[in-house]
Amino acid sequence: MIRILHYYVNFSKPIQERSFYQFYSLTFNTGYISRTKMHKKNFHLKESDCTIYFNDSFSHLEKIADKSKCILLIDKIVYKKHTKIFRGWEIILCEGGEEHKNQKTIQSLILQLISIGANRETILVGIGGGVVTDMAGFIAGIYMRGIRFGFIPTTLLAMVDASLGGKNGVNAEVYKNMIGLISHPSFILYDKRFLSSLPNKEWVNGFAEIIKHACIFDRTLFKELQKNHLQAYQHDQNKLDKLIAKNVHLKMKIVQKDPLEKHERKLLNFGHTLGHAIENELRLSHGQAISIGMVAAAKISKNILNFKETDEIIALLEKYKLPIHHRMNMERILPIMLKDKKSNGDTIDYILLKSIGKGVIQSLPIPRLFSEFQNVPHAVLH
Repeated sequence: MIRILHYYVNFSKPIQERSFYQFYSLTFNTGYISRTKMHKKNFHLKESDCTIYFNDSFSHLEKIADKSKCILLIDKIVYKKHTKIFRGWEIILCEGGEEHKNQKTIQSLILQLISIGANRETILVGIGGGVVTDMAGFIAGIYMRGIRFGFIPTTLLAMVDASLGGKNGVNAEVYKNMIGLISHPSFILYDKRFLSSLPNKEWVNGFAEIIKHACIFDRTLFKELQKNHLQAYQHDQNKLDKLIAKNVHLKMKIVQKDPLEKHERKLLNFGHTLGHAIENELRLSHGQAISIGMVAAAKISKNILNFKETDEIIALLEKYKLPIHHRMNMERILPIMLKDKKSNGDTIDYILLKSIGKGVIQSLPIPRLFSEFQNVPHAVLH
């Protein structure tokens, strides 16, 4: 069975271990052939489990979920590029841009579910980037008080971050993800065929979250990223497989420990307090906004915690084509930051770095935070 760049071969071996099933992928790409084992991993969470299928194929969805009960919520661009594989499925198409991630879109999509006849047995499958998986998870959490759902992420950012952890929601004007819930998908299926048509800017977006994980959790990963470059991961499927799996496990390990973000899960917000404030206000991509937010947080870490590796972070972001500054009006941005979900009234839980690989949660008084932003001119230009 040929699917774009992939030949999938089922050797029909029995399941020997809980986390693995014996399929293999022969991936043909420019200049090499790689043989990658497809496997699954069950993540046990407080109220539900999530099974992640790595290096898989869309065709396996029929074995994961009853096709007669599934409705696929698909990004229009993804559908246009891969129309043939979706034939025979019940489909709702949606826009994938951040500007569509709002209550108006949610109501429109819910009305389409009602029109189709979706009920409590329906399985909603979000297929797209982070905007689509956010909306699919949010809709599934509120439709008829909750239905089963899963994701097939189609961007690198969604694969390593956005589809993971159960956070689902929409924006309220410029305020990111202010309306939402935490509800985990039953499954996430990774089919790398979707990355074959991904624009380069979306690859860059994904590396912002990968670099974030390295900064707060994993110095070894940071060093690996320093030694490599974007094209190395684009052209070496084995290297990419390992990178995706590494980031999935880094994030899900924290989510398992702190599913409701009461403690250490807050570390995943490194770069996001400023990043979320400027993403919609300045019409930046998520990766661009988070990159700028990480530079600001590194510089604040230098002032408060004597962090000595800011230059290394800036160099790595630039290596992966991410921005390190942007002109902005802080008088407009700071009030948006005050509405951030990490704000506790007089303080904000800001994520800083003691060292690369060691993030910390720092409760900063609002006046102190404002003062710190005046001292990071290379990250925040007035």
